[in-house]
Formats: sequence, C-alpha cells, structure tokens
Amino acid sequence: MSSAETPTTPRGPVDSSRIPRYAGPATYARLPRLDEVGGKTDVAVVGVPFDTGVSYRPGARFGGNAIREASRLLRPYNPAQDASPFALAQVADAGDIAANPFNINEAVETIEAAADDLLGSGARMMTLGGDHTIALPLLRSVAKKHGPVALLHFDAHLDTWDTYFGAEYTHGTPFRRAVEEGILDTEALSHVGTRGPLYGKQDLTDDEKMGFGIVTSADIYRRGADEVADQLRQRIGDRPLYISIDIDCLDPAHAPGTGTPEAGGMTSRELLEILRGLASCNLVSADVVEVAPAYDHAEITAVAASHTAYELTTIMSRQIAEARVPRQAVSER
Repeated sequence: MSSAETPTTPRGPVDSSRIPRYAGPATYARLPRLDEVGGKTDVAVVGVPFDTGVSYRPGARFGGNAIREASRLLRPYNPAQDASPFALAQVADAGDIAANPFNINEAVETIEAAADDLLGSGARMMTLGGDHTIALPLLRSVAKKHGPVALLHFDAHLDTWDTYFGAEYTHGTPFRRAVEEGILDTEALSHVGTRGPLYGKQDLTDDEKMGFGIVTSADIYRRGADEVADQLRQRIGDRPLYISIDIDCLDPAHAPGTGTPEAGGMTSRELLEILRGLASCNLVSADVVEVAPAYDHAEITAVAASHTAYELTTIMSRQIAEARVPRQAVSER
C-alpha cells in the first residue's frame, strides 16, 4: 500500500498535557517510532550519525540526536503554514542509519541502501545529519525513484569542489559528484546563503558550468525572503525537488554549533520564511545536516535545525494529504 492510499488516522506525538515534554524517549517531535506504526509511514524522519567526511571541526555525528532533543518543544499545529502536519500524514521517527565511521566508501553505500528501503516503502525522507557527505547517497536513492531532481542547497559553501586530499567523497564534494552522475536536473540547481572566502575565482566558474545559480546571504539581506522564494519557485517549477540544508547557511549568531562557520549568514527567521515560500513546490525529500552540538550553547543551533525540519516536514505532509484527496473522492463515487 502506497503512502497516498493509507486510510488510517495518523498516530501523532505524545500528548504533552499528560506527559511532560522533558520526559520519555527523544524521538523527533515526540513522534512514534517507525515500528510503532507497523513499519509504514508517509514521512520517515531518520538520523545519519556520520561525520567522517568533515574537513574542519568534527562532531556532526551527534547532530541528529541533538535535533531530536531540541524538537521536544515542537507543537502539532504549524500556524505559519496553517497545517497540522502530524494529523495530515503519518510521520514517524525511523531511528538512525548506522554507517561505518572508518570507511567513507562503505558508509556511502550503506546510507544509499537504507534510503532505498525507506523510499521503496512509499515514504518521503526527512534526514537529520551528520555531515554533508550524506547528501550524495540520499540523492542517488531519490533519483532512482524520481529521476534527476531539482536541488535547493542552503549552505555557506558551494560543496562542488573536486576532491580533498585526493578523496572524492567528503562534505565539500557531494554536489559535484551528483552532477557528474546525472542525478540532478541541471536546469534547476541553486545554492542559497553562500558567502565567505573561496580558494579562487575558478570555484565560481566551475560551479556555474555545472548549472548552479547562486543566491548569496547578502542577496537575501538586500532583496528579502519573499522575493528570493519567488525566484527559487520559478527556477524549480513543478520538478521533483530535493532540499539540502547545511545549518551553517545561518550566521554563527544563530548556529554556532557547526563545523565550518562563516560570518555574515542568514537569520533563522529568513531561512524559515524562504522555506515557507516554497510550500507549493513538489518536495520529495530533504535533509538538515552539519549540526555539531559540541560547539553549540543553549541548543541554539539544534533549535534552529529542529524548526527547519518541522517546516520541511509540514510541506511534505500537506502535499501527501492533498494528493490523497482526489483518490478518496474518486473511490467514493
């Protein structure tokens, strides 16, 4: 049975009026585990505790659980999108994909295989990283189901470099590999929130040749979230869309807990508003990566990441519910 045909009422979060938010296991948004909903879900929130691909500060392997802890305060109704995402579709915490921390190639294969299983069950994926290396196997899996996908990449950095120390799979190379492998729709690729020094101007030249457009953090500051969201919607059209969010797209004032911070980034408010402006796009899966809690304080970064995942999950849940309505109407005739 596909996710669009699921007839049962979704099982939602633990009732915080009966069990305090700080009590009990820290699943994302206090949602049920995948095994508690019979192994079937519309949106699978899954962690990938892997950070062997980082080039500077490690620690993103602990990001998924930090985001889960910070998500305890999320509530069932999202007023910004006028939706109750956990009532519209079944959302469940699918636990973690355990990848080899000593062998990047093997880890990439493991993540891809696990993603194949989740997507093959009819679910969309909301992945909590982990470093940005994991975007490549996730995109490979998504492309098997949807063909080459549009990509919105929120990040301080391009992540389209060729290699680091001769290594092809790192957190700075996933999108070059994805372009080379033909799993991205090169008519609809955008970086959002980029800033900071580069190795040279050739970085931008190479990136442009791959098909990427760039919206810098300064562009967002000058033009505003609504205009930027409109530009991105036009570029994406109705293509299947994957959104990959490195939390370092935010300024270190909003996300200090990350591995490669850069000054001059977006505010968390700007990020959330841009995502809300993409609600009409065909979002097939997404990730939030590079949360490194060892450098965080007062859960600032993890809170921002948990709310970011909440907006993305809401978009997917709304679209799943909207797709289900016509089928139900037809079956009732």
